[in-house]
Amino acid sequence: VQLQASGGGSVQAGGSLRLSCVASGRSFSRYDMGWFRQAPGKGREFVAAIRSGGRTRYANSAEGRFTISRDNAKNTVYLQMNSLKPEDTAVYYCAADWNYSADLDQPFEYDYWGQGTQVTVSS
Repeated sequence: VQLQASGGGSVQAGGSLRLSCVASGRSFSRYDMGWFRQAPGKGREFVAAIRSGGRTRYANSAEGRFTISRDNAKNTVYLQMNSLKPEDTAVYYCAADWNYSADLDQPFEYDYWGQGTQVTVSS
């Protein structure tokens, strides 16, 4: 499967963005999907994940501000980000897991990655 992320941009603190990730190939509905981010000089950090059945989980930093969702008819997973903060600035990556990994909060659990989309939040 190939993943194409989009929707990044530059916003002021308190603003919102919606990221999209479109998957090519078959059986999108069977993948668990996740969003990670990576700031300059830092490792890849878990943001949110959604199971094939719709169950979600969030990093503490995203809880209450971000919402992950999916539209299987469109082969797309979304990340709605509200109340953005300067510390949310990073490249955001979507990822797909075929193997029903236990936690979905570690990069090694995912089989496929998108190319990343830049999010910049200014104060």
